[in-house]
Amino acid sequence: MKDVGIDAEIGNRLIEIKTGGTSSSLRSIREGLMQLAYALKDRENATGYLVLSDSRITKQSVEGEWKRALTVLNTDIGKRIVISLEKDGELQGVTRPLDPETQTVIADVLHKERARSGPHVNRSDAAFVVTKVLINQWLVSGEALTTTWLTETCGYSYPTVANVIQGLGSLIERLPKRKVRLRYFPDEEYLRLLANSDRARSTARYADASGDQRSPERHLRRLELLNPKGVAIGGVFGARHYFADLDIVGSPRLDISFHARDLGADIDFINKLDPALVRSNDPRGPASVLVHQVYHANSLFAKRDGGLAWADPVECLLDLHDARLERQAKQLLESLKAKRPKVL
Repeated sequence: MKDVGIDAEIGNRLIEIKTGGTSSSLRSIREGLMQLAYALKDRENATGYLVLSDSRITKQSVEGEWKRALTVLNTDIGKRIVISLEKDGELQGVTRPLDPETQTVIADVLHKERARSGPHVNRSDAAFVVTKVLINQWLVSGEALTTTWLTETCGYSYPTVANVIQGLGSLIERLPKRKVRLRYFPDEEYLRLLANSDRARSTARYADASGDQRSPERHLRRLELLNPKGVAIGGVFGARHYFADLDIVGSPRLDISFHARDLGADIDFINKLDPALVRSNDPRGPASVLVHQVYHANSLFAKRDGGLAWADPVECLLDLHDARLERQAKQLLESLKAKRPKVL
């Protein structure tokens, strides 16, 4: 839909996304409405959806702007435009409610748009990324890190990273040459990672709609054949890579880590993996494939035989907790702690 500048056209739905700061500008909302109006003019049976994601603008302000827009929009076109707000994965229709199917379609478009544009640089996401990288380094090598390495690996500015480190207080050991590391495993910060994981990683869940569900092993073999760029394997498969004696038979699902900062990554690989997979918005419902976006600039992926890559150990731990495999997550964590290199 480059001719009219709309982000996505799915069936008879035209979807325009405004995210972060742009979604909080009344001017950008007006521009979005005009883009949809132009597109709808030549598509008589279509409906346009303007989605304001992570917006600071209030519902009342949106409603006021919508009333002003209706005074200049063609009556038929005005009836076919819907404005909605999205915050932390929750979609709310402002001008009229969204049906479940439309919510699923918009959620999928949002997921892809975020992958294209990279992460939203805000304090909560930065805290998640920086803390996760610090914990991963503590488990994998234990060596101190320069602040330059941290900023380059996390993909945030020095002041942003410094603020996160400052917030960790006495957890941080400061060494010469502006190096830092965790003094010990931060149990409270780890629990905070778990609590924020689904939102911070923009997890997308896919369920099989065919009734003839493929096993995670079959999905993995298919993914290896596709070998999409920017993809790594986590979950139970990744956990077994780091701890072969994980106490579980088989895998309940396939967890995939997708490096959102890799501009060459194939964001449509799920469609090629299995056409029967459909996006599910139910965080507790059945899902056979999950895609977790990795927002740090350096993916921290490890090489893997058979193509693709392994997600980092902390990513695998988060996947196990998400799957409610608490006992297996504890096993993996204890194994990583036991194998952690001894450092001075």
